[in-house]
Amino acid sequence: MGKVRVLIVDDSAMVRNVLTRELSKDPDIDVIGAAPDPYVARDKIVELKPDVITLDIEMPRMDGITFLRKLMKHFPLPVIIFSSLTERGGELALEAMECGAVEVMSKPNVAYSVGDATVELIDKIKAAARVDIRKRQEQSLTFQKSRPQRLSLTATTNKVIAVGASTGGTEALSSVLRAMPANAPGIVIVQHMPENFTKAFAQRLNEACEIEVREARNGDRVIPGLALIAPGNYHMLLKRSGATYYVGIKSGPLVSRHRPSVNVLFKSVAKYAGKNAVGAILTGMGADGADGMKVMKDAGAFNVAQDEASCVVYGMPKEAVDRGGVDNVLPLLKIPRKLLELAARR
Repeated sequence: MGKVRVLIVDDSAMVRNVLTRELSKDPDIDVIGAAPDPYVARDKIVELKPDVITLDIEMPRMDGITFLRKLMKHFPLPVIIFSSLTERGGELALEAMECGAVEVMSKPNVAYSVGDATVELIDKIKAAARVDIRKRQEQSLTFQKSRPQRLSLTATTNKVIAVGASTGGTEALSSVLRAMPANAPGIVIVQHMPENFTKAFAQRLNEACEIEVREARNGDRVIPGLALIAPGNYHMLLKRSGATYYVGIKSGPLVSRHRPSVNVLFKSVAKYAGKNAVGAILTGMGADGADGMKVMKDAGAFNVAQDEASCVVYGMPKEAVDRGGVDNVLPLLKIPRKLLELAARR
């Protein structure tokens, strides 16, 4: 694969200039143009045929969501939402994902430096370039139409399910969590996503699931029937006090080029849950979680990886398999039952 050809769509001249300068430093990326609004972008897409678009949500003349819907209907290609994700912006970003965006990122802010944002955006662009957008649209329709069988589980004690995901993970997580019974073991999740998006994402899942789903807070207990999603831009760790598991939320540098990092979560799960843990690594670009999953397996955990055919990007699961941390490789729709079977082991 040659250089990834990128078109930047943003009404801010400063953002267009900064992104053009920073992305162009990567030898594998070619910024072929920039557009201040969707109308100019439309003409440049036809003329320049980019591999990936970065798209702001709030723009004059036509908002990003409307443009995205039109784009996915007439000229589908990978789109990364790059926007100021306030609380309202988080809801809009979730809507953008449902309309076909591959990834969502927050523009730099007080807690998120230009350097960190650039590192993450470059990784997301490279991941997006590998996505077969038509295949993803077909998978999305399949997952939306499928009514996950509500599974049952006999009572388990002190079991924790740990899940990591990235590109394509919002739909994959929805598929897994909607199948979980109300008494499922406590679940801790890292999905690579920005601040304010994780809260909106958790609320949307909570409405669709039998279990409770929420964005994690520092000190939250990990209990049956509850799934905790790491808040965007913060690492989440499993901790233990006596027989009680709880989570710690902290800032800190990027780990495996991410914050939150799956490796941070998985290594803490290995330390404090050991053989009482079950791990799952879902669709995503890169290797975050692969080392942590091997540490979990060495500590006695059983682990599952999503197979290539059902992944949007078969990166993280492949790396976890290659490094010896995975016990079972399964299609996405078979993962919930396997997680419960593993959790029921004595």
